[in-house]
Order: sequence, then C-alpha cells, then structure tokens
Amino acid sequence: MVDPKLTELEKQIIASIQGDMPIVARPYLAIAERLGVTEAVVLNTLRDLDRRGVIRRFGATLRHQKSGFRANAMVAWKVAESRIDAVGARMAAFPAVSHCYRRTPSDDWPYNLYTMVHAADEAACREIARRMSEETGEADYALLFSRRELKKISMQYFPDLAPDPEEG
Repeated sequence: MVDPKLTELEKQIIASIQGDMPIVARPYLAIAERLGVTEAVVLNTLRDLDRRGVIRRFGATLRHQKSGFRANAMVAWKVAESRIDAVGARMAAFPAVSHCYRRTPSDDWPYNLYTMVHAADEAACREIARRMSEETGEADYALLFSRRELKKISMQYFPDLAPDPEEG
C-alpha cells in the first residue's frame, strides 16, 4: 500500500523527475544540486519511494524526431500465446525497438504483441520488422506508421514544485 505521507523533499524530488531529465553524465547529481542535497540523498529517496510503492514505474519518452529518427512504426504481431514471452524478449532486444507490449487480441484485431520501431525512414522500419520476423519466425504482422504526434506528455505531480524548464 502506498504511504500517502510525503515529505517536502520527497515531493520536490518527484517533481524533479516527472519532466525532462537533465541531459548530463549524472542527471541525479544535477537534480541534487538544484535541490541543495547530495546525489546520494536523491538516489536513496527514489529507492525508498520505489520500495514504498509511491513510484511504481520510471520510464523515458523518446522524442524520436529530435533524436534524428524521421519514421516510427508500431508493429503489431500475432504470436502464439505459448511463445509470446520468448518472442517478446527477443524483439525487445532489437536496438530500434523502444517499446514492447503484450495486449489482449480481439475478434477484429488478432495481434497480441506490439513493438515500437524507430528508424531514419519508413523503408528502414519495414526492413527492421522483416529482420525481427526472420529472427523470431513470426510472419504475421502489420506495420502502423505514425503520421502525426498528437500528444506526448508525462503525468505531472506537484506542478508548483517542478523545476522551470528555462533553467535547464
């Protein structure tokens, strides 16, 4: 069960990690310096918040356009349930894959494994999917190319404590 009692420092640390992380060799040190504590305090607090169930997931959002990728595709795969864990692990290991999820198929849409592939162009996305198919033996898939990004934001907790993005 999540402990609802958070200290002011815990709230500040949560606010500091909910947006863009500093792109530096030691981002937690940069956060610590901004908050006036040590890097160890930030890391230990995050570990404790995780242990207590306050933080259940820590993820990164790839802004593929800013990182040089001009195309991305969600590849939907129809995989036998008995193989889905092994196939998913192999597909997730591909460097071009940023996300790999298992979903429940429906009568109208039989796909149960999804991989997000990022590449320089659509042809490269197709080639990556072909190699994934070849490596795993899974031939039943569909590529869904992104046409326009409509929304990509993180949940914001304690917005009044979040660092000013202009400060870096």
